[in-house]
Amino acid sequence: MLKILSLLAMAMLSTAALAQQKSAADGIAEYRAMLADGNPAELFEARGEDLWKKKRGPKNASLEQCDLGKGPGVVKGAFVELPRWFADTGKVQDLESRLLTCMETLQGLDAKVIAATPFGKGEQVGMEGLTAWISAESKGMPFNLPQSHTQEKVTYELGKRTFFYRAGPYDFSCASCHAQAGKRIRLQDLPELTKNPGDGVGFAAWPAYRVSSGEMWSMQRRLNDCYRQQRFPYPGYASDVTVALGVYMGVNAKGAQSVAPALKR
Repeated sequence: MLKILSLLAMAMLSTAALAQQKSAADGIAEYRAMLADGNPAELFEARGEDLWKKKRGPKNASLEQCDLGKGPGVVKGAFVELPRWFADTGKVQDLESRLLTCMETLQGLDAKVIAATPFGKGEQVGMEGLTAWISAESKGMPFNLPQSHTQEKVTYELGKRTFFYRAGPYDFSCASCHAQAGKRIRLQDLPELTKNPGDGVGFAAWPAYRVSSGEMWSMQRRLNDCYRQQRFPYPGYASDVTVALGVYMGVNAKGAQSVAPALKR
């Protein structure tokens, strides 16, 4: 009898724990829903659209002829097909690295200087706006990253190896948090990124406005902070490794609808 009562007690505790987890997840969802109508990301979107059309730099040119993969100046639908191969650079590029190319070639700005600028300062502020506006132009569209070019396939494999690579003082990897379903950090659910986690989750939710910091975070900044939490050295902005991770997560997210720029805690 005592054994039966003990098992019943354990079952009740387990049920209570599951209910508590569901309540926490539901609470966060409700919190985001309440703020969604007034997402401050809209302010960044407006800034980004203005910067796209504004003549700047030594060449006094706008970014309106920038090719994001669908032809010069075509923005709608481009975000959900990035990162991808670009023949003019001979590289697989994500949104941020492609923007650096356009800013340098079209406007005469120094891409290396921008890449070395800390987040939230100088030209990086403009980059936040550009990524917000460009991603918003593809909101609701399904991700469909191309994998027809050999280098796109190679970059996917590099991203996969990087995702599972363990190192640092904690022996962490991206997979430590994002390779299994049902994991959480404090009250935050962690999406499983080795497959399509669902519409607007994981890769399909960035860039996003972070309420806790009052800032817009691009995918490059999100990855940078993940490396910080793993106690890894910061990766270079728009580096091959961050682009490769974007390809791996983006291909795995095929079919998921983009909600970027989203709202995060």
